[in-house]
This record gives sequence, C-alpha cells and structure tokens, in this order.
Amino acid sequence: MPLPADLPAPKLSICIATFKRARFIGETLDSILAQLEPGVEVVVVDGASPDDTPEVVARHASGRPELRYFREPVNSGIDGDYDKAVGYARGEYCWLMTDDDLLLPGAVRRVLESLADGPDLVVVNAETRTPDLSKLVDERLLPDREDKVYGSAGEDAFLARSGSLLSFIGAVVIRREAWLERERTAYYGTVFVHVGVIFQPPPLGRVRTLAEPLIRIRWGNAMWTSRGFEIWMFKWPKLIWSFGQYSEEARAAVCPREPWRNLRMLGLHRALLGYSSAEYQTYLADRGGPLYRLGARAIAITPPTLAAWLASFYCLLAAPGARRELFDLAYGRNTTALARWVARRRGL
Repeated sequence: MPLPADLPAPKLSICIATFKRARFIGETLDSILAQLEPGVEVVVVDGASPDDTPEVVARHASGRPELRYFREPVNSGIDGDYDKAVGYARGEYCWLMTDDDLLLPGAVRRVLESLADGPDLVVVNAETRTPDLSKLVDERLLPDREDKVYGSAGEDAFLARSGSLLSFIGAVVIRREAWLERERTAYYGTVFVHVGVIFQPPPLGRVRTLAEPLIRIRWGNAMWTSRGFEIWMFKWPKLIWSFGQYSEEARAAVCPREPWRNLRMLGLHRALLGYSSAEYQTYLADRGGPLYRLGARAIAITPPTLAAWLASFYCLLAAPGARRELFDLAYGRNTTALARWVARRRGL
C-alpha cells in the first residue's frame, strides 16, 4: 500500500497477522483506532483469508492512512505472516497484536510511555474473558502488581516469571531492529516465532514488563485451539527447552520438559476432546514404558462424557484456581452439568 510522502516514520507499529477473522477483526481495530495518536501506525497482514476480511478492514481503513493493509496471495502460517508484518512496518517498535482481542482504554498511551528510555522489549499484561467478553476468566495473566525491568543478567528470572504469558503473542512489543537482526525462519511452524526471537542467544538487553493489563483476550478463541494437544504437549515444551542458555529451573517454571507424561493432563485433553486414539497412535504409542502406554491408551479410549465428569470433579475438589480449565470444561463442546455448576459458583 503506498504511503503519503509527508507521513513521518512512526514510533510504534501495531502489527496484526490475520486469517479468516472477519467476525472479530473489526472490533479489534475499533479498540485500536480509537486510541491512535501521532507516531503510531497499524499494519494488517491478511494471509489470503477466504472470508470478508478485506471488506471489513477496508471500511476501517477509509480515511485512515495510518492503517495499512497487505493481502498476501498465499497463507504463510501465523509465524511467517507476523514476520511479514514486522517487515512491512515502519515503526521503531512493533507491537504484535492479535486479530480477535481488544486493547483496553489507554493501552497505546501506556505502551508509548514505556518506550521512553529505549528498552529492547516491553511485555504487556492481559486479562482473559469468555469469547463474548461478558465474563472475566483471569484478572491478569502475569501476576505482578508492579512493573519490572530486567537486564541481560536477569534472563533466568525473566523467562521464569514471564515465559507463560509470552505464549500469547499480543504481549510482545519489540524493537523492530532487534527482531530483524535475529533468526526467525527457524521458528516458523512452532506457532511461537516471537518466543524464538526473544529467547534465542544472545539475550536482549533491557526488558520491561507492565503489570497493568492492557489487553482483553477472548479465551479459547485462538485459531489453533483444535491443535491444543500437539501444541501444549510437544511444540511449546520443545521450544522452551531448546533454550539451553537458561537454567533448568527457569525453563521448568514455564513448562515441564515432557508434559505428555502427566496422565492427569491427558485426561483433561480427553475431556476437552483434544486427545483420542488418533493422538495416542501419532504421539504416544512409542513413548514411555509399558505401564505409561497402558494408562495413556486407557485414557484415549475413555468415553468423553466420563472423562469430562472426572475432570469436573477434579476441578471441584482439588483445583480451586483452575479457572481457564474450568471454563473450557463448562463451555466447551463436551460440557457437564457439574462443570457448569462449578463455573457459576466461581463467577464464570
């Protein structure tokens, strides 16, 4: 998209990679455009969406030269399309925003303030809500109540404290030059290219985390939710544990090295219809010892309704803080009356 000759280079580019999100991206753009000020642009990369995404974005871009839309001829995957968005951006910093979540009021101003002393990375906190945004699931994903600053000497503390939040790409505001000078293509296909960029050696210099939630996430609405078993049991831990320059303690604080060994987690994925005999054969049939495989196979063939009731009882009796898991059980495709009752009692 051509730029007006007199448009100055912005301080911040809000970069969105989107695919088949015509239903949501308009509301996302509304939450961003209402906050724009001089020095901020929005870059949308559309990975060849077959729906009405072009029309929705065009309506928002009318008369707004600071919103630039790039429709790609083919979909390069979430990692490749975010990398393209940073390439198209002109800002000194890039905020890798999602295409279905919302910025809370004042978010852009707060991020701009956090960039004043030139950090390499700002990590933005977020709250999670039900997909229709009507109910709060998590007040904040990063539990910090005060902003923190980490230098390269504090890399273990940063990973341990912030690594889980950074599974959400919308938390990332990174210096564009730092992104472009680091390896990216090796992380295509992980669905977490930003994590690869952030935690590969050498460490980024100055990192700031913002305690105040600035984003409202539609929990359970990610495009790859249906691939949750593969992603959280294998892709995510493989990526985190590939960062060998960090201590085992720091990496373990983010996720176990082999979460698939936890039969309770297999049971939850079975209850959520993410684990079955197909996943067992693909991922687990050749892993672990005979007793583990027996248990994993038994869970894979457990009737989903029974698995959901067992998981619901577990949330009721042993996991009072498992709000996200409880929400998935209460409002997912394989719900139970018990899960809905417990969810209502806990305000979900």
